[in-house]
Parts: sequence; C-alpha cells; structure tokens
Amino acid sequence: MKLRFRVLLACFLISMPGMASSIGDDLSTAVVTRETLDETLVLDGLVEAVKHSTVSAQTSGRVTELPFDVDDRFVADTLILRLEDTEQRARLNQARAALEEAEANLVDARQRFERIRAIRNRDLASEQAFDQATNRLNAARARREHRLASVSEAEQQLAYTQVRAASDGVFTRRHVEPGEAVRPGQPLFDTLALAPLRVEAALPRRHLSWVRENPRIRVSLAEGQPLATDTLTIYPQADPRSDTVRLRLRLNSPGAGVLPGMLAKVAVVVASREALWIPAESLIRRSELRAVFVLDEEDQPRLRQVRVGIEEAGRLEVLAGLDAGERILADPKAQTGRAQ
Repeated sequence: MKLRFRVLLACFLISMPGMASSIGDDLSTAVVTRETLDETLVLDGLVEAVKHSTVSAQTSGRVTELPFDVDDRFVADTLILRLEDTEQRARLNQARAALEEAEANLVDARQRFERIRAIRNRDLASEQAFDQATNRLNAARARREHRLASVSEAEQQLAYTQVRAASDGVFTRRHVEPGEAVRPGQPLFDTLALAPLRVEAALPRRHLSWVRENPRIRVSLAEGQPLATDTLTIYPQADPRSDTVRLRLRLNSPGAGVLPGMLAKVAVVVASREALWIPAESLIRRSELRAVFVLDEEDQPRLRQVRVGIEEAGRLEVLAGLDAGERILADPKAQTGRAQ
C-alpha cells in the first residue's frame, strides 16, 4: 500500500512541476476545522388540509340550486346549495300565528290577574279565584315561551334550506344532483379548507428516539421552495407494515401557491457528530489518490494522503489523515496555475 502511494505521489509531483517553485508569501491557505456534522434524512411528504368536512343536509327538501361542482373553489359564507323552502315557510307562518295567539292570551290572562288581585286586596275576591287567575297567567306565559321556541325552530329550519360555506375551501366530492330530494343528515358535499395546511411524512422508527429529543426539521416543496413550520406532531403508534412513524408539521403562512396534494421534501436531522472539514478545492484527486498539501513548521507544503467523507456546501469531511488546526493549501490547482 505504501509503495502504491509513493508511485501515485511521484506521478502527481511530475504532473505539477511548478508547485515547488511556487512557495511564497501569496499562498492561499485554509485551516482544518472541527465542526458538528448533522446527518439528515430526506423524506417524501405530502401537503394536506387540516380541515376536511362533509356538508350534510339539516332539513328536508328538493335541491333547487347547485352552483358549484367538484374542484370548484369557494369563499366563506358563499351560498353553495339551496333547497325548496315551501314547507319550511308554511311551518314558520303557522308558528308565528300561534305565537300571536299565545301573546294575546297572555295579555288577557295578565289583565284578569290584575283585576282579581285588586279586588282581593279589598276582600272582594276569594282565595280560590286568585289562585285560578295566577295559574292561568303562569300557563299563558308558558304557552308563549313554547310558541317562541317553535318560531325559533321554524326560522332555523328555513335557514337550513340555504347551505353556506363555513370557510374558504374547495369541493372534493358532490353527493347530490339538482332536483334530488334530500333528508336531514344526508351528505351533500365533501370539502376541504385551503388553510391551515400541514405536511405529513413517514419516519423510519429507528430514528424516532433521536427526533423526539432533537426535533430539527426543514420542509420544502419538491421544487425547493422552503416552507415555514410551527408545530410538530409525532403519531403515537407505528405502522407495522413499513416500520415507520408518521410526522405531521403544521405550515406557518404557506402562501396562496401552496395547495393540498402538493409533494414536499422533509429533511430530518437523525444524528449529529463532530467532524473535520477542509475546503473542497484543497483536495487533490489523482486516480485512487486523495491528498492535500499540509504546511510544515517552515510553511513548506508537504503532500499528505487523506480519507474523505461527504461533501457539503463547498467543503469536505476528513475521516483520516489530518488534525484540527493544521494549515493546508486552500486551492493547490490555482496556486500551480499562478506559478506556471
């Protein structure tokens, strides 16, 4: 192995004849640094709506207006369906008429009670007559309250014939057609809200403990647009088929261009360790040789074989061959070019 390295080293020095004569004050150097390396696992994620709902009928009737279809968007308070309201209006009119009658009876009972009470104070009415007047007044009050409740219920049933959107959203499924008769509880639409949104991804279970203790996660769309998140939820159970645990991240103000169903990338830090780093340009590659020029005590460059790991943001991880704090040539190729 040593002989092989010497041969490769000799070949390299022959290919760079200007290096020895290029040593001077203008050397561009770098220092081997020790920094934390985060091992990141990139998961496939999916943007989802937080709010899914099925809009159901609250009263019976025939569908007379249906202005939206599947995939149509709507805003809050938009009329999305109308039912025939003839029956509901008739019930409301009946309830209001009954209320008017109850209010008239209450006025009559109150007047009678006041008369009986007045003459009772002069000992001109019996205790029995006073009790009857009191009971009649209380009964009239109760009937009025009952009629008020009936009017309120009839008004609500009439309001139910106009189905309005509770929030901004989009239709995902339609269960009825114009002219179709519906009954209370029957599904009309499936909808989802366009805000708030979340991203879900499946994390391999072996990384669960680390992520619980060190939740560092970045989310972006498939094309690279970063998405801000504010809440991480880890599902309390694993999927036995895939041996994964679901992660849910709520998006913070994702913007109008982010929609449910979009693909996302979820970068999860699953480990962290100390590592040595050098500039990527400082590494010399010749066949199987991986080496750098290390400056000795006299600032002379000495070629040294190294073993490298990952490359990240213009720097290389050094697995063996260097120590933290050593100085190296930052870009030996550029240095050779200047010398030549």
